[in-house]
Amino acid sequence: MNNASDSWWRSAVIYQVYIRSFADGDGDGTGDIAGLRSRLPYLADLGVDAVWITPWYPSPLADGGYDVSDYRGIHPAFGTLADAREMIAEAHGLGLRVILDIVPNHTSDRHTWFRQALAAPPGSPGSPGSPGSPGSPGSPARERYIFRDGRGEDGSLPPNDWHAAFGGPAWTRTADGQWYLHLFAPEQPDLNWDNPEVHAEFESILRFWFDLGVDGFRIDVAHGMAKDPALPDLGLPEFSVLTGPGQDDHPHWDRDGVHDIFREWRAVADGYPDRRVFVAEAHVRPGRLAGYLREDELHTAFNFDFLKCPLEAGPLREVIDRSITELAAVGAPATWVLSNHDETRHVTRYGRARTGVQATFRDRRLPTDRALGTRRARAAALLMLALPGGAYLYQGEELGLYEVEDLPEDALQDPVWERSGHTVRGRDGCRVPLPWTGDAPPFGFGPPGTVPWLPQPADFTSLTAEAGRADPASMLRLYRHALLLRRTDPGLRGEEFHWLDSPDGTLLFERGPGLLCAVNLSARPLPLPDARDPLLASGPLDSDGLLPPDTTAWLQRRTA
Repeated sequence: MNNASDSWWRSAVIYQVYIRSFADGDGDGTGDIAGLRSRLPYLADLGVDAVWITPWYPSPLADGGYDVSDYRGIHPAFGTLADAREMIAEAHGLGLRVILDIVPNHTSDRHTWFRQALAAPPGSPGSPGSPGSPGSPGSPARERYIFRDGRGEDGSLPPNDWHAAFGGPAWTRTADGQWYLHLFAPEQPDLNWDNPEVHAEFESILRFWFDLGVDGFRIDVAHGMAKDPALPDLGLPEFSVLTGPGQDDHPHWDRDGVHDIFREWRAVADGYPDRRVFVAEAHVRPGRLAGYLREDELHTAFNFDFLKCPLEAGPLREVIDRSITELAAVGAPATWVLSNHDETRHVTRYGRARTGVQATFRDRRLPTDRALGTRRARAAALLMLALPGGAYLYQGEELGLYEVEDLPEDALQDPVWERSGHTVRGRDGCRVPLPWTGDAPPFGFGPPGTVPWLPQPADFTSLTAEAGRADPASMLRLYRHALLLRRTDPGLRGEEFHWLDSPDGTLLFERGPGLLCAVNLSARPLPLPDARDPLLASGPLDSDGLLPPDTTAWLQRRTA
């Protein structure tokens, strides 16, 4: 492995592969395991420590694979279980660890369990599942999910006023008159984590993949598995569901019950002789994230505060301080991330305006200055990779890819598009297949003649991996150099970190023995400290050696 210590995860750089869009080995337009295997040397050469693979399980793909119908298999479009075993072994041979996505909040409506639930009888009148009761719906098969009778004289109203994250009510009525909960799409029924059978099933799933050599899991919607059994009304508008109202005792987000689940999972992981790790996708209020990272729970969690922070010195310093301090209290490292498969790519976000960031795929009101966004994305990358802790890269950010915001409407597949009544285009723009080589689609994503599942823009020509390798000033070369230094420079190892005084609009901090990071987000050039030599910069310094606006530099102490 690239980092053989038992605590490799504390400083790992992990590369997210959105498998449908990474590389297509058979030419059907969909990325697959064969394509991923062919590009593992690229990832090893890039210098990352691990690969996180989005769901590759059998799925109807109603939500890009986050609607799982079989947690122990591989979607036929992606390959076979034998392909997965070989890929894991090859990754390990190249020094790359493998992290899978696990989706425990909900299954697909095609999952065997949900089919059994629909075939099972509902609770009878007066049973614990009758209207207004928080109890069981009366059928063991339905108790694996959250079924309830409706409100109103004929039960025709949903059990409460909850909204789904992708639009519309969070309840769908079945043919027999009961309703089931889905905090996302109707094709994604929520599991009932008050049911011991659900606990046992997921512990078995973890062991299945750990036994195949998987090194860890990213936990989808880690903050959403426990629900208030009373299912009280929220009284909130639509699309508030993802972040919640910031209230205490929210009925379906960040409830204390999730911690019992993660303690069970940690015990499973710790039963293996080599370190198996978890990272949480947990959207929680400030001060709550550390609770997920106690020593008997999860190892790390995504830092959404950093991702959504405007690229401005003051807010960034506040988020960095809060992240490091809050997590240090439980002995956990911070993690840093700029983009993922659910967010507008940061080249586009940072190019929206001189100040402020439009961080959500629902907000595209401002035009994008791509040159500005690229310059600022380069600066943000060096800032992120200089911080102590772990970092997550989203496929294509090392190429400088931007959000594709003009996809044809008939190509859009994100459920948000349909659920919003064709008013919100959704997340497809950050999921466009990667450009590898050549000057026209499919840009090496698949064999010649491949038609990618989402269309690639013609101007990806200048952003292919092939073009990046050939250009000394490319984003790819910047990432490769930064990742090499991160692994070899003593100043970037360990967790030592302290701020130095710097002018407004700038950040200056020191890492370890003599490495300094200078970030200029002001409108004026920044004089660099004396007795320091530039090691790496996100853009050229000016003729007087000053750090231009929207530029980050790594400096080393000059030796006598």
